[in-house]
Amino acid sequence: MSARTLRLNLFVYPGGHHEAAWRYHGTDPERILDIGFYQDLARRAEAAAFDAVFFADGPSLADNVRYASRFRLEPFTWLSALAAATERIGLIATASTTYTEPYNLARLFSSLDHLSGGRAGWNIVTTGAPQAAGNFGLDAHPVHAERYERAREFVEVVTKLWDSWEDEALVVDQKSGVFADTDRIHAIDHTGPRLRVRGPLNLPRSPQGRPVYVQAGSSEDGRSFAAAYAEAVFTAHQTLRGAQEFYADLKARAGALGRDPDRLLVLPGISPFIGSTEAEARALHKEFDELTQPEYSLQLLRRLLGLRLSAAELDGPVPRQLVETRGERGNGSRFRLVLDIIDREQPTVRELLHRLAGARGHRVVAGTPEQVADQLQEWFEHGAADGFNVMPPWLAGGFDLFADQVVPVLRERGLFRAAYDGATLREHYGLPRPAAAPVR
Repeated sequence: MSARTLRLNLFVYPGGHHEAAWRYHGTDPERILDIGFYQDLARRAEAAAFDAVFFADGPSLADNVRYASRFRLEPFTWLSALAAATERIGLIATASTTYTEPYNLARLFSSLDHLSGGRAGWNIVTTGAPQAAGNFGLDAHPVHAERYERAREFVEVVTKLWDSWEDEALVVDQKSGVFADTDRIHAIDHTGPRLRVRGPLNLPRSPQGRPVYVQAGSSEDGRSFAAAYAEAVFTAHQTLRGAQEFYADLKARAGALGRDPDRLLVLPGISPFIGSTEAEARALHKEFDELTQPEYSLQLLRRLLGLRLSAAELDGPVPRQLVETRGERGNGSRFRLVLDIIDREQPTVRELLHRLAGARGHRVVAGTPEQVADQLQEWFEHGAADGFNVMPPWLAGGFDLFADQVVPVLRERGLFRAAYDGATLREHYGLPRPAAAPVR
């Protein structure tokens, strides 16, 4: 194998990533609250030597649950059950810096890292859903810039907490009777503009030193944040050129901050429909699109672009002039991505809705295993990706097709491992174990 190989995560969404997955005859919608279903899926991903399982989360109910399986299982409970059922695969969960407290979050991820033997990763988000505010006693959702300002301080506090025990602090000397060297355990005494945390954490430093820092967000604030803190970035792109521009920009920003760009992995999402022929794969994709509910899709378009359209307008052109760009919507990376699809492809409303139904703006591909592998290889070898978040359109069959048919092609081309070389998520990603920062 070449020195540089693909990183692959399985991005799990209840039922699958296509909005109509739960209606497809090949899914098991009655099992989407069955932990055994997800444990089996994680074991399959581990058998394929995937780097990690990723589970997204949000602190509010999606406003479109009437038509799609968009509820949220609590990720730490979920990943703890997966940790007990697996041995090597990484475990990444989303947690919000806006609607959690740093001490609690530091404990949760440290516990997961300890109990899994060093497999935890934190997907750092600021939460974009305004309806979350009411669940936490707030009158209004904090604006975009304020959320990122809090996120920066939040990550700094969590890092201090994870480093508040030196690696040598845990002694466990039965002969002397000394369990921990308290001279190596430090209060962090953080007092900042938004947070005040004394510390130290009530757990020793975890196997990875710190769980892997993952970030999802491609706005200007998101890129700046990722360049400073992230070790892996989950992102959405529709074109090779757009992905290349993002990749080069993010690596350059990290380098300008004195970071090694190779220690910042860029992992776009890809949702593959796989068939024995391209026509078969496209027919499968069409079958899923025909199961979509127009009401659901129109709600999504309203949320993304501010467009208020009716079912009677589905086969007309997208009214580009009516797109709302004011406020946070115009600053968001997903807003820009959808707008680029409209400008580049000039779709009808229905065609645009079908483009978004597959994976909410992430790239959807349809083809043979070799054709899917070709696209992954092209992006990987042409400065657009270090790997991918694999987003099966439906579960578990959509993942089984990828693992059984695409992964062997990638291995034949020397692009993906046949077995794990290490035991921790950092080792899978080729990232070093960080030394504890000195207490200031």
